Amino acid sequence: MSDWYVLDENHVPVPVDLMSGAARFNDMEARRVDRTTIGNSDVSTVFLGLDHAYSGGPPVLFETLVFGGELKDEMDRYHTWDEAVAGHAAMCERVRIAEETARAMEATT
Repeated sequence: MSDWYVLDENHVPVPVDLMSGAARFNDMEARRVDRTTIGNSDVSTVFLGLDHAYSGGPPVLFETLVFGGELKDEMDRYHTWDEAVAGHAAMCERVRIAEETARAMEATT
């Protein structure tokens, strides 16, 4: 099985060879699941293209990462587009709560 994947028109990962995967890797808009700015944080969810399931099992092909803010560098990974969409929403909620808590703590000091 290939370690490299591309997304078809229905956001389903399809295994490909290295050269085919690399050729489509630079198209960030095709790989982006979602991006949300919340306060000082950017939450980004993308299709990785390379399987990150290093210990076997279904391919892990999507990642949510938080840039900046209270949850800087928090990350989750997923197997499917739908999991990534749900994971992005869940991470955004975590970031919102963390940002609100930080503001509340600042207001009391």
